[in-house]
Parts: sequence; structure tokens; C-alpha cells
Amino acid sequence: MKIKVLFICHGNICRSPMAEFVLKDMVEKRGIKDEFHIESRATSTEEIWGGKGNPIYPPAQKELRRNNIGNTTYTNFSNKRAKQVTKQDYKDYDYLLCADTMNIRNTSKIVGGDSEQKINLLLDYAIDESKHGKLIADPWYTGNFEMTYKDIVEGCEGLLYYLGY
Repeated sequence: MKIKVLFICHGNICRSPMAEFVLKDMVEKRGIKDEFHIESRATSTEEIWGGKGNPIYPPAQKELRRNNIGNTTYTNFSNKRAKQVTKQDYKDYDYLLCADTMNIRNTSKIVGGDSEQKINLLLDYAIDESKHGKLIADPWYTGNFEMTYKDIVEGCEGLLYYLGY
């Protein structure tokens, strides 16, 4: 049975798709990609127009490429489009990992609560416990895609450690 991970941020064009492809890169390099199903979603519809989502924000794409992510079929993010989280996603995924507390609140509203304690901050899984409870800054506002990338890597490495990988 696959471990199903869903990353969530506000628009699904920066933080959550970066996390999706960072984790895909990690599991592919470890030879465990078949043990996972990894995707990302938005809490808002701001980046979704007429049923079609926008692609990953170009500076986020640039940061992924700068870190050699996107070069394999599994990590190719060129067709990634923003999608909004749904009630069904709560049923389908084991972990719904949010970039910040507003994402947690909005995801909980959309899915109808968190009775199974599946919705958490990504950095709650960081190996460095001082990062627990911390937010991943939105590079849409900060412009610091490198810092966002580093925080995402810490959260994803911690998640894999937590899961025994």
C-alpha cells in the first residue's frame, strides 16, 4: 500500500508544488518512489481560471531547476497545474502537509475538519525540533525562493525519517 502525501499552500504555484517535486526527487533517488503517491493542492482558487490551473510560478520552477529537480519523467513539473484541495482528498491521502497555519485552517474548512489528525505543518516533521510549529514563508511575497526551498527540504527529509526512510 502506497503512502499518500498531499502538500498544500494557498495557490499551489509556489510552496506546495515545490514540496511535491522535492519529495518526488528524494524518493526517486532513494529508489522508493513506488511506495509513494505525492501531489499538491491549493486552498484557494485564485490560480485556477475556467477550470484550468496556472503552472508553477516561474521563480519556483527556476529554484527547482537550480537544485537539479525536474530532469526525470517522475520529477518533470512542466505539466503541473494548480488544483484546489477537496473533501475527497482528505479521504484519499494519509498526510495533508501545509505550508502555514492559514493553510491548515482553510484545508480543515474545505474538507470538513480533521478527525483523523492528518492535517499538519510540513515543518512539524523537520528533524530539527526547533522548526516544529514554524511556517514556510510564502516566496510570492518574500521573493526568497532559496529559503523556501531549504525549509521544504528540511520538512521532506524529516517526513522520510519519520516514515522510516
